[in-house]
Amino acid sequence: MTLDPAELGVPQDAIDRLAELKPDRAGKIFTSDLTVNEFLLVKQAGFTPLGLVLGTSVYHCGFQFRGWSRNAELDVLSQAMYHARELAMARMQAEAALLGADGIVAVRLEVDFKEWGNDTAEFLAVGTAVKADPDTHWKPKTKRPFTSDLSGQDFWTLLQAGYAPLGMVMGVCVYHVAHRTFGNVLASMGRNVELPQFTQALYEARELAMARMQHEAEQLGAEGIVGVDLTQRNHSWGSHTTEFFAIGTAVRPLRADHTIPTPQLVLPLD
Repeated sequence: MTLDPAELGVPQDAIDRLAELKPDRAGKIFTSDLTVNEFLLVKQAGFTPLGLVLGTSVYHCGFQFRGWSRNAELDVLSQAMYHARELAMARMQAEAALLGADGIVAVRLEVDFKEWGNDTAEFLAVGTAVKADPDTHWKPKTKRPFTSDLSGQDFWTLLQAGYAPLGMVMGVCVYHVAHRTFGNVLASMGRNVELPQFTQALYEARELAMARMQHEAEQLGAEGIVGVDLTQRNHSWGSHTTEFFAIGTAVRPLRADHTIPTPQLVLPLD
């Protein structure tokens, strides 16, 4: 599937900025949010940073009725949070494709609810587009640039061990946790006791997010997912409605043997 910047809503200002970063342009420079160490390790891994790329989506999250005493996923909100992130990621990849990049490293995916309204949020994806050096053996198998939220150090280590990133995979679940009845509150007052209704709600919501992330990785043909981050955020929905978000980098083997670099002891002198 090709990425059409205009169709995805990439603004003309972004296209003009990226045109100045193209590798074949005389006097071109690169931009990057990598640290100095990350930049040098990415270069040593056989990739050249091309430019900072981003994608954004300001999204209105719809309303969904919440049952007071029932645990349930709010699928309208789950779909909103997932689709908005996908829009931001696709626009970031479209910017990278304009540069002729093979991938994007050190991706940050952020959500910021705005003061314009409790149901309005900006979803932002930012990373550094990179291109594999001609003499390297790494070749992307998809038409889209790969994405990875690994740091420059972790990206270098992954490649050294014979693995390559396929893309960032994620799972979302917005869930309503049922309120306790007055009788339940009285029954547990002053006692150490598990609250099964709350336990089951949080357990199920996390499992839904994790399963969806794993399904994305399976669709990519990945061997596994590294760097998984599982977070919980209430956003603006109140204490009984919360989002569970799972994200990580799906990886594939580059070769049959995987040589792990031997860790070295480093003693600071300060």
